[in-house]
Amino acid sequence: MFDAVKFSREILASLTRIGILLCVFSVPAFAQPTIKISATRVWPAAEYTRITLESKQPINYKHFLVDSPDRMVIDLDNVELDTTLSQLSGKVGTDDPFIKAVRVARFKPGVVRLVLDLKTEVKPSVFTVKPYGDYGHRLVLDIYPTHPVDPLLALMQTESPSDAAAGLSPTQQVAKGERATPEKGQAVIAAEEKAINPKKSKKDKSAPDLVRLVTVAVDAGHGGEDPGAKGRQGTLEKAVTFSIAKRVKAKLDQEENMRGVLTRDGDYFVPLGNRVVKARKVSADLFVSIHADAFNKPDARGSSVFALSENGASSAAARWLAKRENDADLIGGVNIDVKDKYLKQTLLDLSQTATINDSMKLAKAVLSELGGINTLHKGAVEQAGFAVLKAPDIPSILVETAFITNPEEEARLGDEDYQDKIAEAIVAGIKRYFANNPPLARSKLARN
Repeated sequence: MFDAVKFSREILASLTRIGILLCVFSVPAFAQPTIKISATRVWPAAEYTRITLESKQPINYKHFLVDSPDRMVIDLDNVELDTTLSQLSGKVGTDDPFIKAVRVARFKPGVVRLVLDLKTEVKPSVFTVKPYGDYGHRLVLDIYPTHPVDPLLALMQTESPSDAAAGLSPTQQVAKGERATPEKGQAVIAAEEKAINPKKSKKDKSAPDLVRLVTVAVDAGHGGEDPGAKGRQGTLEKAVTFSIAKRVKAKLDQEENMRGVLTRDGDYFVPLGNRVVKARKVSADLFVSIHADAFNKPDARGSSVFALSENGASSAAARWLAKRENDADLIGGVNIDVKDKYLKQTLLDLSQTATINDSMKLAKAVLSELGGINTLHKGAVEQAGFAVLKAPDIPSILVETAFITNPEEEARLGDEDYQDKIAEAIVAGIKRYFANNPPLARSKLARN
C-alpha cells in the first residue's frame, strides 16, 4: 500500500543530502581564506637575483616569460594585495644586474600579478619552500641569466683601475657588462704567467723558470636567506664570515704565487653543493669554509677546524655541528627539482681517502695558527659529514673561528683588527701546509 507520508519524507531527505553536497562543492572563490604575505625580500647578486615571498600558508602561483620587452609574470592565487606586497617594488635597486623594476597590481578577482621588467634574457627558477626555523612558507623566484658567467673566465677577467679601487670583484665587473671571453681569458693567463716572481737568484741560471700558481677557494659560510647563527648583540654569522673571507682572499692575493677566489662576493645564498662546484670550476687547490660557531649555552668558546669524515663523526658535538651546517640548504631554500649533472658528478660518494688525508694536514696547520690568537675549543682536528667539504679531489676544511653565542667572542668577532688576525692565521696555516706539501704540477703554470 502506497504511503504518501513516508514517500514525502524520503524525497525531503534526498533533497537535503543533495543540498548539502551542492553547498560543499560550490563554495564561491571569494569565500576562501585570503593569504597574507608576511615578508618580502630581495637578494641581488652578479650570479642571480633572488626574490622571496613569505606567508603562513602555501602560495599557489603560475609564471611565464614575455619578450619584446623582456618580462617575467607571476600570478599569485588568493593573495591579499596589501602594503607588505606593494612595497616589493621599492626593494629592487637600480644596480640589480637582471631586474629593471617590479610592478604589483590586482590582475583579476582572486589573482595578484607581479611583473618583473628585465634587463636581459633570463632563465628563472621558481619553487616553494616549506616552513623551517624562523621562516614560514616561502615562494622563491631565482632570476638567473640565460648565459651565466663561467667562474674561471670571471676569475681571469682583468681588473680595471676604477673597479679595483672600488673593490669590485671580477664577477661584479662582469655583471656591469664587462663580459669575459675566452680570448680575454687567454690574455690574462699569459699576463699571470709573466707576473709571478719566484725570486730566484739571477746567478742561478739552472733554477726552474716556472712557479706553480695556487688557487684557494674561500667560502664565506651562509648568506642571503640563510643568516647563520646570531649573537646576543645581534651579530650575524653571515656578515662575520664574509668580512673574514674577504680579508683571507686579500692576503692570499698578496702572495706572489697564490690567489683567492670567493664562493660568494656579496650577501646572497649559495647552496652547499654549488660552493663545491664553484671551487672545482676554478681548479681550486684548496677549499676553506669560514664559519662562527654557536651553542645553546653562552660559555662555550674557542676556535675549531673540521675535515670530512667517511666513517662517521669524531664526536657527538661534531655530528651535531655538521647537521646544523648542512641544514643551510633547508634554511636558504634550494629547488630540489633541479637536476644538475655537474653537481651530481661532483658529489658522488667516491673514495676520498687521499683527499681527506690532505685535508687533515691542512686542518692541523690552520688549527695550530689559530691557537696563537684564540683559545682552541678542542686541541685536535675533528671530522664529520659536512656537505660543503665533499669535493672528491680538493683538500677541504671548515673553520669555526669562534663562538658567536659567547658574548666575549661575539665582541671580538665584530672587531676588524681581530678579524684581520683570524685571516692572518688562516693564510699562515695554508702557507705552512704548502711548505710541507708542495702542490703537484698541472697545466696551469705561471712563468717568470
